[in-house]
Amino acid sequence: MAGMHTSLRSQLPSSNSNHHFFTAKILLLLTLLPLSLALFAFVLQWRGGGIVDDPVSRWSPDDSHTKFPGMDTSPLATVGHSSSSDCSMLLGHSNALSFPYYRDWKFKFDSDLKPKICITTSTSAGLDQILPWMFYHKVIGVSTFFLFVEGKAASPAVSKVLESIPGVKVIYRTRELEEQQAKSRIWNETWLSSFFYKPCNYELFVKQSLNMEMAIVMARDAGMDWIIHLDTDEMIHPAGAREYSLRQILLEVPGSVDMVVFPNYESSVERDDIKDPFTEVSLFKKNYDHLPKDTYFGMYKESVRGNPNYFLTYGNGKSAARVQDHLRPNGAHRWHNYMKTPNEIKLEEAAVLHYTYAKFSDLTSRRDRCGCKPTKEDVKRCFMLEFDRAAFLIASTATEEEMLNWYRERVVWTDKTVNLKLLRKGILTRIYAPMAIVQGLRESGVFSSLISSAQGTLSKDKFLASIDSSNSSSAVASQSHPSRKIGRNQESQATARKTLEMTTFHEAAVPPLSPPIMDPDLVMNHDSPA
Repeated sequence: MAGMHTSLRSQLPSSNSNHHFFTAKILLLLTLLPLSLALFAFVLQWRGGGIVDDPVSRWSPDDSHTKFPGMDTSPLATVGHSSSSDCSMLLGHSNALSFPYYRDWKFKFDSDLKPKICITTSTSAGLDQILPWMFYHKVIGVSTFFLFVEGKAASPAVSKVLESIPGVKVIYRTRELEEQQAKSRIWNETWLSSFFYKPCNYELFVKQSLNMEMAIVMARDAGMDWIIHLDTDEMIHPAGAREYSLRQILLEVPGSVDMVVFPNYESSVERDDIKDPFTEVSLFKKNYDHLPKDTYFGMYKESVRGNPNYFLTYGNGKSAARVQDHLRPNGAHRWHNYMKTPNEIKLEEAAVLHYTYAKFSDLTSRRDRCGCKPTKEDVKRCFMLEFDRAAFLIASTATEEEMLNWYRERVVWTDKTVNLKLLRKGILTRIYAPMAIVQGLRESGVFSSLISSAQGTLSKDKFLASIDSSNSSSAVASQSHPSRKIGRNQESQATARKTLEMTTFHEAAVPPLSPPIMDPDLVMNHDSPA
């Protein structure tokens, strides 16, 4: 036994030694393996003295990758490679631009895009408003734009940029255009006749309808599936789709539907110094159609804040129409058909975001576009909605300080307690998607590159002069395309009067309508034609 114990004791040190040796090998292997992998990766990355094409470099704007159609390279992409501090150099590059947030992402205009969507608008705005508005809608699926321009929008500094964008058709308010529109069948029909030969908003309403009629023809010729009329202070918010896409929403509309109504939400600004509503406004008041009736009427007083109506301006939304035979406008908010009553649906989540009176300067700019007298009697002849009338009066008669106080009281939502209460009740809502998209486009250099590209096609002196001219006053129209009164010539007016007596009755155009008033017993169907 003693010999056996002695033998076991002599083997124990040898066994422990083998165990420690094996453990040391495992630790060494675990240490060397990640170091070897790291060294291998380092060699792959730096072989040949340069960096291999990696995901980061593939996402950055570069001439060798997919280009953003119609644009020039963002100055941000070349800042690190240039020692020049000249700002003009940052805007003068001619290399093509790619969208920096998605590799190989681009605006496609191919025939495989379904459905094909176009937007038509009548505008006198500048590039600071039109470009963000347009490219936002490109992002959500709109491929074609029919822009009827006048005023600042028709100036060389603006129109040259717009004409350079793929999928954009610019139509100027020329004498030839007005002569062509004077022959429109609309003048011989009753559905728009109550708006004829009246100033300001009524004149604009007729002009929009005539432009929409022409846009239908262009949309059909371009093979469009859907057409939408929007102002450049309105953005479609395609909520409710599987992806943030207007195309996705319209793709899922049944084939039997002729028209899709987007209820509108109204901007609720929280400051009086907003400069860029598309990137500074995220608070919106929801439409009556998207609220429980008990909530709408229960919170009506807090929502109105002493204004004439729940919304400052219209509340009956905008609409998309399927492009088909016999389609016609039915005012700026709806479409109709000469041969049938359109089958329409109203979306339960998607909306049109209306950035109305979002800037303090909107008070004076709207005043300057209208030559009516600042009296309670005359404003009724010029404006359809009560708030527009009140805003015109205050902008025409008050001092700057009085205007600002009125604006803060009636338009700006400064009471955070009330705002929070209305947010909790669902009257107000936060919407950030348009803000994020526009800001992303701006930071990518899309707008600055586009403008610098157009600048290169004009002489410097002519370009600067056109900017000065377009910014001098919104009342000064482009000299080559002056704005004229719709239907003012005696011949077309006499023809219209004579023919109206012989035409058949058509359902009246849908004007901008206010949301329902507080008393439910007095609520009418605010979305039905007047």
